[in-house]
Amino acid sequence: MSDHRAEQLRAVGLRVTAPRVATLDWLAEHPHATADQVAEGVRARLGSVSTQAIYDVLNACTQTGLLRRIEPAGSSARFEARVDDDHHHLVCRDCGRTEDVDRVVGAAPCLEPSTSAGFTIDAAEVVFWGRCPGCAAEQEGQP
Repeated sequence: MSDHRAEQLRAVGLRVTAPRVATLDWLAEHPHATADQVAEGVRARLGSVSTQAIYDVLNACTQTGLLRRIEPAGSSARFEARVDDDHHHLVCRDCGRTEDVDRVVGAAPCLEPSTSAGFTIDAAEVVFWGRCPGCAAEQEGQP
């Protein structure tokens, strides 16, 4: 088991288990994966692991801040291990490919709402939508 992952789990009060370590390791290598993709990747590493166990791991790790859950409109929830900064995402409208983008540069529209309606605001999510290079080329009829 990865010592680094074990330390991360212990630091947030979670028991160190093979599915938790494998999930964190796999997501570090495959960011923006869906729960089904995580389950497939973890099973490839460990063998038989129930889908419910994967959902439980993802939930516990998200609740404790080890993972971030993003939910682009019209897409399955995705998970990533990049939680130590405030970054945004690019999402392909066609295939769902998702990429990290560092914080907005220059004027940052819509990061402060015109009214808070009494909410205590602690975060803003920015998702840039478009087409990835592969889907854009396919749409233009290029191979």
